[in-house]
Formats: sequence, structure tokens, C-alpha cells
Amino acid sequence: MAPRSSIAFLLAFAALCSLQLCEVSDDLDQTKSEPEPFTEPNQVPVDEKLEKPGEVPPIVSYSDPIEESHDDKQWQATEEEAIAKPEPDEEIAPLSTFKDDFKEELVLRPLHSGDIYASFQFRTLWDTDFLQGKRVSHYHLFPKSLGQVISKFSVRELHISFTQGYWRTMQWGQPYLPSPPGAELWVWFQDTVTDVDGAWKELTNVLSGIFCASLNFIDSTNTVHPSASFKPLGLGNVTDPRFLRYAMLPREIVCTENLTPWKKLLPCGTKAGLAVLMKSEKLFHSSFHSEAVHIRPVCQDVDCKAPSWELRQTLNVVFDVHTSGQGKKEWSLFKMFSRTLTEACPLASSSKVYVDVTDNPQGELFELLPASPLLTQAVVLGDRRTYSVYDLTNKDTFGSTRSLNLLVRWKADSGEMVRPLLHSERYVAGFGLQTGEIHTLIYNYHPYRAFPVLLLETVPWYLRLYIHTLTVTSKNKENKPSYIHYQPSKDRLRPHLLEMMVQLPPNSVTEVTVQFERALLKWTEYTPDPNHGFYVGSSVISALVPSMVAMDTNNTQEQPLFSSFFPCKEESSYFVRIYTEPLLVNLPTPDFSMPYNVICLTCTVVAVGYGSFYNLLTRTFQVEEPSPGLAKRLANVIRRWRGVPEL
Repeated sequence: MAPRSSIAFLLAFAALCSLQLCEVSDDLDQTKSEPEPFTEPNQVPVDEKLEKPGEVPPIVSYSDPIEESHDDKQWQATEEEAIAKPEPDEEIAPLSTFKDDFKEELVLRPLHSGDIYASFQFRTLWDTDFLQGKRVSHYHLFPKSLGQVISKFSVRELHISFTQGYWRTMQWGQPYLPSPPGAELWVWFQDTVTDVDGAWKELTNVLSGIFCASLNFIDSTNTVHPSASFKPLGLGNVTDPRFLRYAMLPREIVCTENLTPWKKLLPCGTKAGLAVLMKSEKLFHSSFHSEAVHIRPVCQDVDCKAPSWELRQTLNVVFDVHTSGQGKKEWSLFKMFSRTLTEACPLASSSKVYVDVTDNPQGELFELLPASPLLTQAVVLGDRRTYSVYDLTNKDTFGSTRSLNLLVRWKADSGEMVRPLLHSERYVAGFGLQTGEIHTLIYNYHPYRAFPVLLLETVPWYLRLYIHTLTVTSKNKENKPSYIHYQPSKDRLRPHLLEMMVQLPPNSVTEVTVQFERALLKWTEYTPDPNHGFYVGSSVISALVPSMVAMDTNNTQEQPLFSSFFPCKEESSYFVRIYTEPLLVNLPTPDFSMPYNVICLTCTVVAVGYGSFYNLLTRTFQVEEPSPGLAKRLANVIRRWRGVPEL
């Protein structure tokens, strides 16, 4: 009876399982036919208002709502909350709820000096929110390494740049995105961070590994938190300077080991798109080279109900055609980069090349080949510029050769360049190695408009400022600053921080002077080449400069990437940030060869004296008999042969 009962039990169990499988399949079919509505996990409630960039005072915030991309490409991402005890029947948000968008641009601008300015702009826009404390488990176009950094260290904004060379404003004009020589890093943390200094220290070490740079040398001796400069460029509910950290390494050397990880952050790398032109040998054989990464939260749409994260990578290069032997009257993509463009990045929704033809309206200055029928205008740095546009997503752009090699043949000299309205210089004066003066000159070339500027000075602790000697003069008259913030230094702990707002009269030169005293360092604090000098970081000048033309304040209209990083809120002015030259200061330096000379002399004296004394103590003296003559020696030989005792 037992075997029969077992067989009956197995048959009943199989029937029950088949019935349950049928029910599950019916449920799956019903789910596919009628999907349930879902709520985006990163959607901000309607009643919760985000602070729009336009609501921030103009001198302290420069951000804009970035409109949502309307391309057809979507990618899949999942975002899950860190729940201690997940439920088995938990609903997972569909993978298609998030989108990201990638655009790339190259701007070529012939300079009046005969050089060529090439500016690469790459933007990755991701419709997700790191600020809600959620973990993102899937990345598509946005680099995972940077996304994890934002999540782990609660970063709200991150701006980093590596620059080799100095931008010559009076010869080249204003750059699209300025940067100081060396390395610059400034970060806004979220207001939930309790230990900002600890997070800043860990973040610099992580970024040092990501970009293969010396950012791990950033510490409290070269870090400041300005109170008025470097306000958030994106959505900024946090404006407390306690959550801001700014540092600069003016001695940082930029080379290929910094460019390689930067290029790997691009969705297509250097395999396709504009990045194929980034050949290290050509990029670093230039007069100026600067690469930067900017991360900030922006608005998804005009209503700004939900944030997106924008990653903008920029690369600015100035090619000196005189030293490269290319000639001033002709240049091309192949001559500058040793490569040509063959296709756009497949992951890019927009891939364009802009050539500035503002000074060549009728083609009398130079000839551009191949000619483009598409022209566009954009207001850049207070000036309306005209560009020839080449759309790489259109196959007709490459022609029959399937390659785009822009060629410019000059027909006449470019003429004189219009001076920029704002310019600055800085130098060290004085003699000797005890005291000196720092002079900062700020030029306002506007013929009839005065405007204020915000000056930021960061001076190392070993240059002890005499703040009572601070003077500001314009047109040989005292110009009293309307705002001053000064934080004195502490030896080996923090640098000097000086911020001031100065009104620049029209068509004038404003001079800021302060005296300092050089400190004597410990012998272990000197660099391996102390006679080269010690670098002082560049001064930072921020201002709303009056515009010669009406600025475009329509943020809903799509604009080129190179003209939309510092969007304007007023038609009469635009924001600009410039950097002065870094300073090279000599400090009292001991003769580091003297210890070597003393050691050599001492060792020589000790060796001679000790050797003689040791010989006197250990040597034994014996009396030696005079040696016999030749006849006696022969006689002794004969006597030994005969067996007779010797003489």
C-alpha cells in the first residue's frame, strides 16, 4: 500500500504545480498588456520649490536652467534606495524612466596675432538626482567614477582645471572658459556634510588618483573658503561659504598622464567624434593648453521642478603657427591635429564644428574650405559673433571623401584687435630678501561706464602681509573698497585670504598694493630647487562687465555650449572671470651645499688624525740587522752545500 500512496501523492503535487504555473503565466500576460502607472523616484514634488538661478543676486550666482533634451535616444538606468530590510514583493522602477544626453562642439577662432584658438566642448546631461541620498546602480553616458565621487562625498558642484601656459588676454582676447596656470579646484558640498574639511581631504586624494595629478598636495596651507567669490553656478540652495573649498596649485605640470584619464571620461573616448583630434603630441606642442571638468546640478526644463546633472568637459588650445612652421597664411585641421574628422560620436545627439567668421563677412580676409551654407550668430562675452557651422551628424558634411578637413587660406592681414574691456596684471616689487610689495593692476577700457569688480587674493603664509599698508588708487586718487573680507594666515596652517569689491572708473587703471615680509622656513620645508623660487597663485577677478550689444536672456532657446556656461540675466551686462599671472617670489635660502662641504672637510681631518693615532697605538718596532755583503752570502751558500755551519 505504501508505494501506491506515494505515487498518488506525486501525481497530486504535479497537478497542483501545473495549476500554479498557469496562474502565474496569466498574471504575466495581464501585466504586459496593462502596465501599472509609476512615479519617477527622482521627481521633486510640485509644492517643493527649487531656487532658480535667476533668483540669486547677480554678483554672487551665475547659473541658468538647462532645457531638457528632446532627442529620441533613451538609456536604461536603475536607482534603488538603501533599505535595511528589502521586501520580496518590492516594486522596481522601470529602467526607461531616466534619460541622458551628450553633445560635443569644436570652436575654431583665428586670432589677430596669427595663432589659432581651438575650444572643445563636451556636455553630458543626466536626468537624475544625486542629492536625495539614493544610490545609482547603472551608468550609461555619465562616468561612473565621477558619479560615485558625487554620491560618496555629497558634492553639489565640482570644478577642476589643469592648465599649461598663460592666457595672453591683450593678444588673444577673452577665452570662453578662463583658468589659471597650474591646477585649480573648487567644490561646493551639500549642507548635510558635517565634516567638510575631512570630506575635502578625502576628495582631493580621490581626484588625484582619477586624474593622475598632484592634488594630494592640497591641504590646509593652500585651501580657503571665500565668502563672496565662487558662488554656485548651478541650482544653489546652499550659499554658506562654510561648505565651499577653493585651492590652487600654480606649480602643477600638465602632461599626457593628465589628458589620458580626461579623455576616458568621454562616452566615445577617442574612437569617434571630435575627440579623434586629441593627439597628445600636437595638443602639448602649443602655446596654451587647458583641460577642465565642471559638474553642477541644473534644471531639467524651464519650470525647474526637477534637477539634472551636467558634466561639462572643456579643452582649450592655442596653436602657434609661427613656431610650428605651418605658416601664418594657411592652416587646416590636419596641420594642427595630424588628423581629420570622419564621423560624429554615435552616442551624441549633436556634434558640430564652429568657425568664427565675424571678421570675414564678405570673404576678403581669408577663404574657408569647404564652405558651409549654414551660418549662425551668438552673443559671446558681450560681442555678437558669426560662425560657420558644420554638422557632423549630417553625412553630406563629409562629402565624397568621407572626411572633413577645414582649410583656411589668408588673403590679407587680420588688422588690429579690439581691446577687451577688463584686463589685469600683477607683479612683485622691492629689493632684497626681507620685504616686498604685491602690485595688482586692473584695467577698465570702457569709455564711459564704471562697474564694480570682486578681487580675490590668496597669499601663502610665508609671505606675511602688512594689511595696514593696503592701498587702492584710481587715476592718482584713493579708491576706497566698498567691501573687504580679510582672514589672516597662521604659520604652517592656513594662507592669507583677501576679498574686496572695488569700483572701476571708466577708462582707468586701478592699482592695489600691499606690502609683505618674507618668512624664514625650516630647512625641511624647502623644495628640491629652492633657488628657483616659490609660486604664489593667481588673483581672481569677477565682474559683471557692461555689454556693447544687447545680451540674449532667452534661456528657452538652444544656444551653443561655448556661449551658455555663464548665461546672462541682464541685457546690459555679462559675467566674466579673469586670472592674473602667478607670482614667483624668492625667499631667504640657506646654502644647502655648506653641510656637504663641512662633512667632507670634517671627514678628511678625522681620517688623517685618527689614522696616525691608530698607527702609533698598534704598530710594533723591531731592530733589523744590516744585510751581509755579496761575498758573505756566497760563502754561506757553499757552507750550506758542504754541511758546514754558516758564518
